[in-house]
Amino acid sequence: MATMSVLTTINHDRDIAGLKYIYPVLSRRAGGLSVGINFNTNNACNWRCVYCQVPNLIKGAAPDLDFALLEDELEFFLNDVQQGDFYQRFQVDPDNRVIKDLAISGNGEPTSVKNFALAITRIGDIATKLGVLPESRFVLITNGSLIHQQKVKEGLKALQGYGGEVWFKFDSATKEGRALFNQTAQSIKVSLENIRISSELCTTKLQTCLFDFAGQGLAEAEKRAYLDTLKTIKVTTNVKEILLYTLARPSMQPEAKQLAALPLDVLNAFAEEIRCLDFKVSVAC
Repeated sequence: MATMSVLTTINHDRDIAGLKYIYPVLSRRAGGLSVGINFNTNNACNWRCVYCQVPNLIKGAAPDLDFALLEDELEFFLNDVQQGDFYQRFQVDPDNRVIKDLAISGNGEPTSVKNFALAITRIGDIATKLGVLPESRFVLITNGSLIHQQKVKEGLKALQGYGGEVWFKFDSATKEGRALFNQTAQSIKVSLENIRISSELCTTKLQTCLFDFAGQGLAEAEKRAYLDTLKTIKVTTNVKEILLYTLARPSMQPEAKQLAALPLDVLNAFAEEIRCLDFKVSVAC
């Protein structure tokens, strides 16, 4: 493992720990150490979000997992954090010296991996054996586009069995916004159905990235459509919480120069509007 790096909230280098599948993150949203698990080691995703920090991103799915290596790395890393000198080597502030979550995220859409449910089970079993679960959260960060697939639904059932939760990306409720921000043609209708499925199988929170694109700030049309769609989500799904955040690290996509973080007061004002719809809302900037 690397020995001289400093772990910060703006350094999400997937290679910082010298491992293939496992990487540490000081997460703004988690509020401490997040153990990242990267299935998409080929930098492949079925979406291309304009704020994505993955370099050389390509269209595609995750490659086959080397389960033996994944399990060895996870067990090694968790032992290093809990019993070794990980925090000292990476100069982690004492206030952040706790594993807040295991987060399946990485360099692409993780639910595109084969044997998704098996991966959830293997990770959950190791984390439980080492005492990380159920004390820490077990989180799947996903764009939700493949939730309707049977392999993914089985994985969500397994995730719920470990007390886990889904952070379902929902950046825009307009066709134009989804095409622009996420580079996807998947319809709002499909996303709403997948949110419903996800929330019935596992605790599900919506995760929304708000940012300034080309100097337009938080567009009124986007706000209205989002709030209107939340009214539908409120009565058709089990979602009760929204995670709002803005940009903290540079995009590696061609649109990077057109992007800027939104001020905290803008996020907080929008959060208040969402709370009026009876959702719990957290804000990270």
